[in-house]
Amino acid sequence: MKSYIVTTYGNPEEVVHLQEVDQPKPEGKQVLVKVKAAPVNDYDWSASSGLPKSYRLLFGWSKPRKRFQRLGMEVAGIVEETGPEVTQFKVGDAVYGDTSDHEFGSFSEYMCVNEKALHIKPERMSFVDAVAIPHAAMLAYEALIDLGKLGKGQQVLINGAGGGMGTFGLQIAKTYDAEVTGVDGAHKFDMMRDHGFDHLIDYQQEDFTQNGKQYDLILDAKTNRSPGAYLKSLKPKGKYISVGGKSGKLLQLAFFGGVIKLFTGKLFKVLALEPNKYLDKMNEMYEAGAIKPVIDGPHSFDKVPYLIKYFGDGLHKGKIVITMEEDIL
Repeated sequence: MKSYIVTTYGNPEEVVHLQEVDQPKPEGKQVLVKVKAAPVNDYDWSASSGLPKSYRLLFGWSKPRKRFQRLGMEVAGIVEETGPEVTQFKVGDAVYGDTSDHEFGSFSEYMCVNEKALHIKPERMSFVDAVAIPHAAMLAYEALIDLGKLGKGQQVLINGAGGGMGTFGLQIAKTYDAEVTGVDGAHKFDMMRDHGFDHLIDYQQEDFTQNGKQYDLILDAKTNRSPGAYLKSLKPKGKYISVGGKSGKLLQLAFFGGVIKLFTGKLFKVLALEPNKYLDKMNEMYEAGAIKPVIDGPHSFDKVPYLIKYFGDGLHKGKIVITMEEDIL
């Protein structure tokens, strides 16, 4: 079968290669999935580029370790074969999920993964929409609802708002009648306006921590400042939730968050994602029309190296989705 492999760090267009590899055989609780669609995530950029360099402590310092040489961490497809201990699925089931707790490798024709990483795809949900939901929507929901305790009518700012997590965050916040400000590059503003952001900030022109405005809740995918820089952007008892950013700044948040809460009453947290935790809730919201993935694409399978670079350059609008077949819906 064909699978994208990376064995050295560099420009993804140069180091990510399509190779012929043996088709895996499911064992134990594994299922073999015929891949229909897969999205690009931070993992794919970092595991192929080696950036930021601090991530190499996990992926491998000089080159990716074997486990991280296969790219793709979400999948939507059809169960082709089941291991002898599988109880949740049968051959022919349409499934999807965030597989990162168990396996990588969805940029392949087939993927073997533990059944715990998958859910049944709702019949009325396309493969493209399904694969866009698990990681990005979980980040947004767990941050806003679990940690942020979002309340009705609150003022919310999302930094990194024009990608998958940010566009889901907007839609989830709107179910609470929130007033939502999005921070991103101006090239995404038309899309962001169309999808309902109330206010937009071009991060290249304005620093939201310096403009004097305050929010009940800040959801940040780009954490690149010390905790003190965000304090004045939060209302009394406001909450700052990070879902990603520079490792040094994330460590500061984790270390000083309790002290900041003690002295200011403002909450600072780094989200520890629980993959697929609220997929059933996302299915309900999708069926009710409350959420709809914003898709960049779908793109063809041969564009994977380019699309990883495109993601790293921050050019994408919504969630980048790749399909194995041109007519996939």
